[in-house]
Amino acid sequence: MVDPTEPPSELLSFALQSCSTSDLGPRLGTLSFADRTPIATPHYIAVSSRGAVPHITQDTMRTSTSVRGIYAALEDFIEKAPQATPPVYNFPAPSGDSPLRRFIALQQDALLVLGPRRIPPVICPASNTHTAVSMCTSVGFHMLECEDYVESVRKLRPDVVLGLADVVYGPKPGWKRVEKMGNRTLLWLKEVVDGMNNEEAGTPRTSLFAPILAIESELQVNYLEQLQGDELRENVSGLVLYGVVSAAAIPASMHKLPRLSVSEIKSPQKLLDEIALGVDIFTIPFIGAATDAGIALHFSFPALTSSMADRTALPLGIDMWSPMHSTSLSPLQQGCACNTCTNHHRAYIQHLLSAKEMLGWVLLQIHNHSVLDAFFVAVRSSIASGSFDTDRSVFERSYEPELPAKTGQGPRVRGYQFRSSGPGEPKKNPPAYRTLDDAAEKLAEAPLPSPRVDAGEPAEKIW
Repeated sequence: MVDPTEPPSELLSFALQSCSTSDLGPRLGTLSFADRTPIATPHYIAVSSRGAVPHITQDTMRTSTSVRGIYAALEDFIEKAPQATPPVYNFPAPSGDSPLRRFIALQQDALLVLGPRRIPPVICPASNTHTAVSMCTSVGFHMLECEDYVESVRKLRPDVVLGLADVVYGPKPGWKRVEKMGNRTLLWLKEVVDGMNNEEAGTPRTSLFAPILAIESELQVNYLEQLQGDELRENVSGLVLYGVVSAAAIPASMHKLPRLSVSEIKSPQKLLDEIALGVDIFTIPFIGAATDAGIALHFSFPALTSSMADRTALPLGIDMWSPMHSTSLSPLQQGCACNTCTNHHRAYIQHLLSAKEMLGWVLLQIHNHSVLDAFFVAVRSSIASGSFDTDRSVFERSYEPELPAKTGQGPRVRGYQFRSSGPGEPKKNPPAYRTLDDAAEKLAEAPLPSPRVDAGEPAEKIW
């Protein structure tokens, strides 16, 4: 009989240092993987686009941030599969190393997590089938067969792989659809386990995180029961959660496994809600969304008592597109030790954004990750001191519930970042260059040159 309280993989270990008396509650732990930097939890891993954190290079990530793990989506690399072999599959790598890690030039001490879809995913027009998951690649929508997903795991050899889950994005699924979700997820999980155990190269160097669906536990009873059985349990090293409902459905016998949230968290308040339910690792898409919008995150945990004096909620970020920052020599956030705040001021960053210089978004991305790094350090300290619930309540009263709205034009939007709404849809990216209106009118009204007129002496200037 397998001990249900410890992760089975010798590669991955998770040590709980303190936790709530109930199965759901904030907790401290350490997630370790062989030859990787241990991650103190709760913490986050960065969301990548095609294997890189948006706006910053791998070198910058290593030297200017505290990110020690990234989430990569398979749909970023398989745009022409299965008709053509994705280049990442044939990328050379030393024996025992990950071709995917080499392909994206990820540092050796960073944890590499592979999942099927981006975070947040683009809603696909086609539904999942019994054997495949609908995906959105850079060249359009297509289906990823479960057997192809297993093959990608065996070829790419990430540190952690997320099991395929029959998740419905968008409208809430009906009862008939819900009945299929648990059965499909169970079938796919067994196929992934069988494929990983049949690896010809020997002992797999990939740990498997099993999904917990975002439906009530009563609606996935069969799946949860078999997940705890010997056939699957000895191959599962952690759990993947898709929201608050998923956390409530975790079986009691598996509550000591590490929990990774891939839900679309849009604010630090939602982040605190999931931390309060015992989630350990997060993927946080609002970091990149804020950077794209030209917003510098500006919050701290616990909230400063001075911010409660006037009883007005503080913004969670600063809109750096605003002209009011054009002459400010202040850092983005007082006391922030990131590379951006110690070397540059608001006026410079506002100028970079106005000039559409990519360095502006680079500096914002460095700062925004630093803010989240400090946030999680403070959260862990709060949990250790036993004041998390109080600090969380003060934070929610001190700050606005949502990030500031986007006011400026961010970086160019790529086709696989959104779904087209149909004919007549306006362009997501406005033209970078255009003819001045007054000059165009004068050109249209100007007479055609006569062959008798000297080209060096025009009869009339256009402007």
